[in-house]
Amino acid sequence: MSLNNIVIVGASSAIAEAVARRLVHPGARFVLAGRRRLALEHTAADLILRGALSAEVVDVDVGDLASLDGAVNHARSLLEGHIDLALVAHGTLTDQARADRDAGYAMAEFGVNATSTIELLRLLAAAMVEKGSGRLAVISSVAGDRGRGSNALYGSAKAAVTAFASGLGQRFRASGLLVTVVKPGFVDTPMTARITKNALWASPDAVAARIVKALRSGRPVVYAPAFWWVIMAIIKLIPEAIYRRLPL
Repeated sequence: MSLNNIVIVGASSAIAEAVARRLVHPGARFVLAGRRRLALEHTAADLILRGALSAEVVDVDVGDLASLDGAVNHARSLLEGHIDLALVAHGTLTDQARADRDAGYAMAEFGVNATSTIELLRLLAAAMVEKGSGRLAVISSVAGDRGRGSNALYGSAKAAVTAFASGLGQRFRASGLLVTVVKPGFVDTPMTARITKNALWASPDAVAARIVKALRSGRPVVYAPAFWWVIMAIIKLIPEAIYRRLPL
């Protein structure tokens, strides 16, 4: 399947930018959606310089659920009605301590990291199924594989996204839709700039390489980097009674 018509939501994120650069080819047409218009326009110009056929920018506030249908329809119209590939890559890094004491903040964070993502996946999946084919990817996280006290709200949001995307992939595979759930570990991005790094941290481009390979092959789940599959397999095997005593 050719990946010519590409929609990326949250396209100003470091991982999304790296994915877009790896997807550039002479026939590629991009729609970059998000809130940071200047950053999106910079990315769009860079993609054109790299050889993309076109790169359009669409303003979208994922916190406004009612606006998402219009944003997806606008993206479709810019691509003449057909989306070959869509990547949903927006998100925030939740402050768990603040979420513990501020219900409004907690629900807003869950809305950005889970509810809005699920709604976008639903809308994009419907658009692709209508045309009979498409590849849909979402950036979830290893944090969604098992709850941790230090990021319980963020992890629960990613768990919801993972479960919904997995269900979409099962429901619509026979309709031509291939869904890929991306589970990065620690990634060195502006969002994590204040966190001390170690050997487990990866660059956005390394994660992007894994994502693009999975998209081209149609893999349903990809850990990025690959070693996180082993780490999370071990973590998921720890009995709950022991796991709850661990300082994670």
